[in-house]
Amino acid sequence: MALKSTIYKATIHLSDMDKNYYDTLNLTVAQHPSETDLRLMTRLLAFILNAHEDLSFGKGLSDEDEAALWQINYSEEIELWVELGQPDEKRLKKACNKANRTTLYGYNSPFDVWWQQNKSKISQYSNLTVERFDDAGLSSLVALLSRTMEIQVSIQDGQLWVNIGDESLLIERECLQIAE
Repeated sequence: MALKSTIYKATIHLSDMDKNYYDTLNLTVAQHPSETDLRLMTRLLAFILNAHEDLSFGKGLSDEDEAALWQINYSEEIELWVELGQPDEKRLKKACNKANRTTLYGYNSPFDVWWQQNKSKISQYSNLTVERFDDAGLSSLVALLSRTMEIQVSIQDGQLWVNIGDESLLIERECLQIAE
């Protein structure tokens, strides 16, 4: 018998002052049996940072032809393709060729080694942005994971503040490559 996905529900009150975007997002997120809590929360942060009415979760781990997140316009063009972790360089190439913009969010210590090994190849993709989340902030966020979450998020001057219950976390990001 195959393992089933775990379903999480998150209500996110988002104030993104950098993009002048304010919304309440009611998300249902399916965690694939092989997906770690760390990757799940990274995926949720990626959704928050790229919030748009056309943004949706892709099959990601289940289907290599789909992104972890993507934004598809009414003409069926992929405006944004979001990858997480340490994808194969060929996967990033495919994403960059299919989408107008591609963003990779790295996390966890092994990402630093992966980045050093791949940055020269990846730098040729002009529509690719690469960011890395700090380990401490993500670990603190994962500790607050529950099946139903009410989250307040403020983004201003590049800083990402997340409030869950009485906990307030600053999730630091480092931009390693900016799309042209």
